[in-house]
Amino acid sequence: MTTFGSFGDVHPYIALALEMKRRNLAPVIATSEIYREKIESLGIEFHPVRPYLPGTDTPEGVAVIEKVMDVQRGAEYLFKELLVPAVRYSYQDLMVAVQGADLLITHPITLAGPIVAETTGIPWISTVLAPASLWSIYDPFVPPNAPWLHAFLSLTPTFAGWYEALLDNLTDRWVQQVYDFRGVMGLPRGKNPLFAGQYSPELNLALFSRVLYQPQPDWPENTITTGFPFFDKKDNSAMDRELERFLSEGPAPIVFTLGSAAVHCAGDFYRESVIAAKALGRRAVLLIGSEENRPKEPLPEGVVAFNYAPFGELLPRCAAMVHQGGVGTTGQGLRAGLPMLVMPFNHDQPDNAARVTRLGVARTISRKAYKAERVTKELRELLGNPSYANCARDAAYEIRTERGAASAVDLMLNTLNNKPTEVSSWELRTVA
Repeated sequence: MTTFGSFGDVHPYIALALEMKRRNLAPVIATSEIYREKIESLGIEFHPVRPYLPGTDTPEGVAVIEKVMDVQRGAEYLFKELLVPAVRYSYQDLMVAVQGADLLITHPITLAGPIVAETTGIPWISTVLAPASLWSIYDPFVPPNAPWLHAFLSLTPTFAGWYEALLDNLTDRWVQQVYDFRGVMGLPRGKNPLFAGQYSPELNLALFSRVLYQPQPDWPENTITTGFPFFDKKDNSAMDRELERFLSEGPAPIVFTLGSAAVHCAGDFYRESVIAAKALGRRAVLLIGSEENRPKEPLPEGVVAFNYAPFGELLPRCAAMVHQGGVGTTGQGLRAGLPMLVMPFNHDQPDNAARVTRLGVARTISRKAYKAERVTKELRELLGNPSYANCARDAAYEIRTERGAASAVDLMLNTLNNKPTEVSSWELRTVA
């Protein structure tokens, strides 16, 4: 399995790897060197794959995250500056990792993955982590740099189709080096690797819940939704004892978090959050990522701050959560059955925010509007209107029945054993 990005891009594959190990399979995760210790500590084989990704605890790493999270130029920077120029090196590293392998599984932006599959003939399964990676003119995504455009795209499939074609043509120039490298390897030019070119013709797994995005008739063929594969441990240690004690000593708190990437661009998020929690008279847990994000003022009684906590242990004991809208964080909140206030930054986050808002479990607030007075108002509505908790409870029930990691590994084994994969009857009814 090859992936690239933040914890949200690595944790799903760790969940799959652990499920494979339970079945006596031998998973390998090929990704950035900074994740070696985390992966190997779990007994999972690791292979490094370029491009080099600096640690988030370094100024260089924070600078990269800030550029990637820029709503106007972040995607262009990610591909034109980080991923595309390194495709030859990624290919070399991944070719080493697949030696002796029976199956290759790719993340949406591991650009060398499809090339390795085509040059070696290894069985290949592609995966997507978020609905924004599976475009549909019938359920268009929310453009991160122009969320207001979603209303226009939703008017008719024709408008959504035009916009998709426009972005396909625009980004085609970003990936010219990928096309050049394919030519060097004796392969046809292929489709845009940011769009149709990322999907395997054998099997494409949507590693998220049907609650978030139902199958669409124009999805790539052989796409099957599995549910979320959940993993949320920073290391092998248990939840902090002080946090455990805090949770046990009073009412369920509100948790404020920005995931593992946006947390490095937090700005005033935590300071405004503390003021809002105090105004509501609510206890709160701040997951601040690093001490640099700790509010300068002493925290009021009933508010605590920790760098990290496993969502699977923390969220079921909370009343609501405020977060950035990353698909991993969103999935954890849905599984816990929590009402959510989402402040999206970039990439898939505005689309995830819109989906959970339409689902009736969340409200969305922009980064510019994230001020204590507005946050207090939004949270008062979330916590005071029982419809949010009821919808969240229903979503949690559905997600807990999906068994995302186990379902995904079942389908992978079927591919290895040359068994036909069938879309479930539920999905067929939805598509029809």
